[in-house]
Amino acid sequence: MKPPYIYLCFCAMNIQAFAAAPGAPASYPAAPTDNTVDHYFGTAVPDPFRPLENDTAATTLAWVEAENAVTRGYLDAIPFRGKLRERLSALNNYTKKGLPSRENDGKYYFSVNDGLRNQSVVYRSDNPDGTGAEVFLDPNTLSDDGTVALTGLFQSRDGRYTAYTISRSGSDWTEIYVLDTATGKLLPDHIEWAKFTGAAWHGDGFYYSAYARPEAGKEFSNANEYHKVYYHRLGTPQEADAVIYENPAEPLHFHTADVTAGEGFLVITGSGAGNGNSLYVKNLKQPDAPFVTIEPSQDQIIEVVEALPGGTLLAYTGIGAPNYRLVEIDPAAPAQQNWKEIVAERPDAVLKGVAPSQDKLVLIYDKDAANRLYIADAADGRNMREIALPAPGTVDVSASRKYPEVFYSFTSFVHPTSIYAYDKTTDASSLLYSPVPEGFDPARYTTEQVFYTSADGTRVPMFITYRSDLKPDGTNPVYLYGYGGFNIALGPSFNPNRLLWLENGGIYAQANLRGGSEYGEAWHEAGTKQQKLNVFNDFIAAAEWLIANGWTKPGLLTIEGGSNGGLLVGACTNMRPDLFAVAIPRVGVMDMMRYHLFTIGWNWAHDYGTSADSPEMAAYLLGYSPLHNISNDGTPYPAIMVTTADHDDRVVPAHSFKYAATLQAADTGDAPKLIRIDSKAGHGAGKPIAKVMDEWADIYSFIYHNLGINPTEK
Repeated sequence: MKPPYIYLCFCAMNIQAFAAAPGAPASYPAAPTDNTVDHYFGTAVPDPFRPLENDTAATTLAWVEAENAVTRGYLDAIPFRGKLRERLSALNNYTKKGLPSRENDGKYYFSVNDGLRNQSVVYRSDNPDGTGAEVFLDPNTLSDDGTVALTGLFQSRDGRYTAYTISRSGSDWTEIYVLDTATGKLLPDHIEWAKFTGAAWHGDGFYYSAYARPEAGKEFSNANEYHKVYYHRLGTPQEADAVIYENPAEPLHFHTADVTAGEGFLVITGSGAGNGNSLYVKNLKQPDAPFVTIEPSQDQIIEVVEALPGGTLLAYTGIGAPNYRLVEIDPAAPAQQNWKEIVAERPDAVLKGVAPSQDKLVLIYDKDAANRLYIADAADGRNMREIALPAPGTVDVSASRKYPEVFYSFTSFVHPTSIYAYDKTTDASSLLYSPVPEGFDPARYTTEQVFYTSADGTRVPMFITYRSDLKPDGTNPVYLYGYGGFNIALGPSFNPNRLLWLENGGIYAQANLRGGSEYGEAWHEAGTKQQKLNVFNDFIAAAEWLIANGWTKPGLLTIEGGSNGGLLVGACTNMRPDLFAVAIPRVGVMDMMRYHLFTIGWNWAHDYGTSADSPEMAAYLLGYSPLHNISNDGTPYPAIMVTTADHDDRVVPAHSFKYAATLQAADTGDAPKLIRIDSKAGHGAGKPIAKVMDEWADIYSFIYHNLGINPTEK
């Protein structure tokens, strides 16, 4: 129950009045302030809204309630919002199936959402096509409002037990439960305060990673330190779990565990200090065997794919290969000069993933930001051939050394996720499932890829999707999306909520900015630390290209991005407010001077650098930090709606709180500056579909209203 003093604080709050443009709020709530000034190598940086970092304080809760009241009043008054919500419901109301996986009990497991269920249901079947399936686990029964999400299933080697992980209200905190696989009966085992973990089975228990129980009231904001790997034996309490691996000298490192098939090796990866991970392995067949160091640094990615019959390891790595390769490593002679190359690096494409399938390897490559699928001999990578895909798109693969089946999913901007089975003997794919949202005809839409030039001459790709009858005459509303960070590539993918924009004549543009992995590690590095401005310049150049080539004009251009993409939107809005009509920074990293002090923010230092690194790094961060570069001189800003959530412990809400409060207190013209603060939600993963549709209804209503477009008028 909400404490009564919150209501009293809300009533007593002062209101700052502003001259209101038509449709804009007349005033915004006054945020709590103090006189905090931080000093970075002699540079004084005021942080007047520091009290908003305390997300459980009465004054912060009162401000949140007041802000949501203003935002809801604004959005609910938009006359077509209700119809947009209805249309989003119709567009989402189709059956979606996940990629099948044949597990250790020999059965096929897959997820299904038959329309508007908040969470997908896990089914299992004796047949690869899913016929005769039964419900194995329904996450919708785990909460009344769909805010408990299933985040993973992990079956024991003999198939007798299945551990599953859940997240509550979108938090990164993980709980682990265990089922008897055959009966579905819940066992008493329950793990709490785990994070960034699965359940790696060995013997009669499993390995997992967790932190110490956090301070009460600070579960979603305090820095996470001392990530440890534990072993849990079934039937024993969590308090009895043994610490298997830790590194007290590095409290800000992650440590995650996996066990190879056959339970031959325990694999520990360490991360948090570089662009990649360290790697250690332990021979589980020898109880007293020490951990063997395969790679001590975290400079590059190295991941064990599987253990090979001769006691060696197949590994995926960027070491010595910015576009990645596969190597065989002998733990008895782990030095790099002893590695055997199985699949060499390609200069024209980036290796993104590998799935062993008996005597074959199924390989996913990225070429110009779209996936390509190949199959090759497992022993030496020879006889590689391409598996034909319907169009440029994104794929995922399900296969194993144990079973012959190969399944893959395919999606693109105008192709809902479809499921295929691939026959290695005939080199043929058969369609198992292809959904058709009601009223959607992919033939009505066109996707093209263009390449434009950024500020420093770099060639950058961008996908543009639109209704085929549209012409680039400068009168079209464009929704420009980007991310540009953390070695993450943006590929073509289907989103039913995007259909609302496309069917109403909107154009969707997705720019593949530096900082991602579209062209390997070099592309990633070009958008990190003191090269981060490349990312913003790439995004601004995309907007300029769209305008110069007749796709839109500034008064019809919306930009949106989430997390690191929220930082992107905030920074670009400050740099070029004249280019955009609407900006939607979602769950963004907005305070670049202090981001590393909250939850796992320190883990982003390899991409950003920190304000404590050096005077040069601090000055660089301060120069683009969205919070610290908001104009206050009457420069007109676009209409802005910030989004965040109360359980976001990835990018804590304080980023968005302080950014929104600063925007609202500054002189940036008359366009609205709102913040939408969701409840019982986190960074985005696992959000129930009802909340997803509510959020999109608000975003689209805000965009259309501020573009002067009524999408319900035909």
